[in-house]
Amino acid sequence: MRTTYMAKNGEIDRKWYVVDATDVSLGRLSAVVASILRGKNKPIFTPHVDTGDYVIVINADKVKLTGNKASDKFYYRHSQYPGGLTSVSAGELREKNARRLVETSVKGMLPKNTLGRKQGAKLHVYAEAEHPHQAQQPEVLDITNLI
Repeated sequence: MRTTYMAKNGEIDRKWYVVDATDVSLGRLSAVVASILRGKNKPIFTPHVDTGDYVIVINADKVKLTGNKASDKFYYRHSQYPGGLTSVSAGELREKNARRLVETSVKGMLPKNTLGRKQGAKLHVYAEAEHPHQAQQPEVLDITNLI
């Protein structure tokens, strides 16, 4: 009798990856990063266990928005008060807070449950090329080969 392998929390080996977002399309970057956060690139992927790795995204302010997305794509927030709907365009959000643009895009591709929030906590986004995670010895991941 064959049984399907199920990963357990204690036997998961997590790595750290650095992804450079310079001149990479936002959607393609987000899809690759979300897949790594979920652990879908590993042979031990188990849907109900967090098997993913940590991802550091640098140069988030240099991410590419194709087409008219900089002016036509909007992100909405609501303050839960009457008339409290606020919208900001993707281009404006990239200028003001590029970290939030990438975080929102990646977290939108993760599951909307407790496991997805746990996986999203392993994402670290920085607008510049410097990051404070040198002690974790992250590997540089070239996502142009993965796309």
